[in-house]
Amino acid sequence: MMFRSAIFATAAMLTVSTAAVAADAPTDPQIAHIAYTAGNLDIAAGKQALAKSHNKAVRDFAQEMVRDHTAVNDKALALVKKLKVTPQDNPTSQALTKAADAERAKLAKMSGAAFDREYVNNEVAFHKTVNGALEKTLIPSAKNAELKSLLETGLKLFEQHQAHAEQVAKALK
Repeated sequence: MMFRSAIFATAAMLTVSTAAVAADAPTDPQIAHIAYTAGNLDIAAGKQALAKSHNKAVRDFAQEMVRDHTAVNDKALALVKKLKVTPQDNPTSQALTKAADAERAKLAKMSGAAFDREYVNNEVAFHKTVNGALEKTLIPSAKNAELKSLLETGLKLFEQHQAHAEQVAKALK
């Protein structure tokens, strides 16, 4: 029960933080920073799972997160370099980082099946939150067509990640 409350509180905090940025219509540099930060956080979570988990389904999922988010972030870096844009830190990026750091610290104290369930359930919540932010705030606010296209491509991929995480979570119960 406490575990579910923590996930929902994190999701609510990130949604509120994204809404706060949306009130000021995030700029393309802010959007780039949010997207890149979310990817880096999921890469770090995936690497933590690879270091701790012995469950094949969890490890396969974690490898997918590291591979896919690294590839998307590489494309994002190439795009910002091409556009000569410097990603700009913002409250949404900071909230994502704070919540992910707390989750990784909590996961560091766990092992076995408890770790696997917590990691995968957090991945479900994280992808729901990030996908919602992409769909409702980041994509509609993006002014640059190439950035918008990259975000739309990322959303399709991250929706698949969410479905995969939900499938793994269901199997772990």
